[in-house]
Amino acid sequence: MTNAPIQTSRDWLGSVHTSALAWWMPKTAIFAGLFVPVTVRAVIWIVALIWMGIACILNAKRCNRTHCRYTGPYYLAMILPVMALGAGLVTVGILGWFCLGVIIVGGSGLIWWATERTWGKFS
Repeated sequence: MTNAPIQTSRDWLGSVHTSALAWWMPKTAIFAGLFVPVTVRAVIWIVALIWMGIACILNAKRCNRTHCRYTGPYYLAMILPVMALGAGLVTVGILGWFCLGVIIVGGSGLIWWATERTWGKFS
């Protein structure tokens, strides 16, 4: 376990400022996007998902944070349903968008909980 302090110090989640910039600001933008027109909402959500996905992938490379290896690709995959809703391929009202937001945020939380509970914080 001699690597644990090094991993923790390299973990962006260990810094309030970095964590806010990498994940909490984009999640706030997703929430705020519920109050703008659909095309603008889709762009905001896509940018936020790319931002968080890349942040997770980079954090996983930096410190081997377990859940980041899974949430990064998850955020990037969630761009597809956002694009489908934004392009009008599937039509839903605000409730549909809200449910997708819950799936995005809740799903990443579930991935965090399940992976770190199973394999530990760093692996």
